[in-house]
Amino acid sequence: MKIICVIPARAESTRFFEKPLALICGKPMIQWVYTHCKEVECFEEVYVATDSEKIKNACEAFGARVVMTSSDHDTATERLYEVSTRIPANLYVMVNGDEPLLTKEYIVQCIPDKLPENDIYVSNLMTDFSNPVEVVDATNLKIVTAADNRCLFISRSPIPYPKGNMDYVYHKFVGVGAFNRKALEFYHNTPRGPIEKIEENDSFRFLENHMPIYYYNCHCKSLSVDNRKDIEGVEKYLNENKAKL
Repeated sequence: MKIICVIPARAESTRFFEKPLALICGKPMIQWVYTHCKEVECFEEVYVATDSEKIKNACEAFGARVVMTSSDHDTATERLYEVSTRIPANLYVMVNGDEPLLTKEYIVQCIPDKLPENDIYVSNLMTDFSNPVEVVDATNLKIVTAADNRCLFISRSPIPYPKGNMDYVYHKFVGVGAFNRKALEFYHNTPRGPIEKIEENDSFRFLENHMPIYYYNCHCKSLSVDNRKDIEGVEKYLNENKAKL
């Protein structure tokens, strides 16, 4: 099974312009992500997918392979689809460029032992919330799964609602996903549904069309960078855990 890793990186973020190039302990954030992805033994290759010449040049400066993609993509998954039309593989693992703390032992947990021959395959990672304040923060996606890890629903609201029982650990999205080519083709050829538009979460492209996707709890420390203030928390964690990273 040929597996490649793709790190989507766009410059035109409205909340944080040129976020992939933000310095974290002296290195661009995208370099932290790329370095961790290169440590995954089963990846045949790791690519940064971007529409920015500035990001391309910065990535090539530290040795990354870069695929230039269209600037018209609304989602990272659509950018991944474009890469899949140009680089053949059995499985495409997408690692978000704003997850500088994810190391190889966590990234591989979305990779199956084998792929279905004729079916769509999509898997993602999640982890436990450690801070109750994050549960009510709409920037964090809350994941609800069945016993077999199949995703039941995703929301920016706290779900499930603790009416009958408070004994529940909430789970949040971690920016790693795996797709076979058939899944990416389905995504590309299927219009956005009403729930996807409301929640602004493209996993609903599959859920609203009765396509199973799976979320695996990797029990990792996830500090994704959404704004400049988040960098302080990431740098603090990196400085306290140099031996691990």
